[in-house]
Amino acid sequence: MAYIIAEPCIGVKDTACVDACPVDCIHPRKDEVEFEEAQQLYIDPQECIDCGACVPVCPVSAIFALDDLPEKWSHFTPINEEYYRKVSG
Repeated sequence: MAYIIAEPCIGVKDTACVDACPVDCIHPRKDEVEFEEAQQLYIDPQECIDCGACVPVCPVSAIFALDDLPEKWSHFTPINEEYYRKVSG
């Protein structure tokens, strides 16, 4: 099961989740070039170990397990995947 960052993160980009992640799979970090232009943070589905450490620290409740993602934000799954295709591509 993957985790997805949804709409509440847009414009906020609080990096508490980045600090909580034990495998450094949430990007862009503040020290990365892409941080300023990114609308939100994204979880790398290939690197995520599904530990859920990011969920309780998110101050805007923007992180969801894929199975728990509200229908109204289901379009954030392909948005997240697209971000990692661009970054790794």
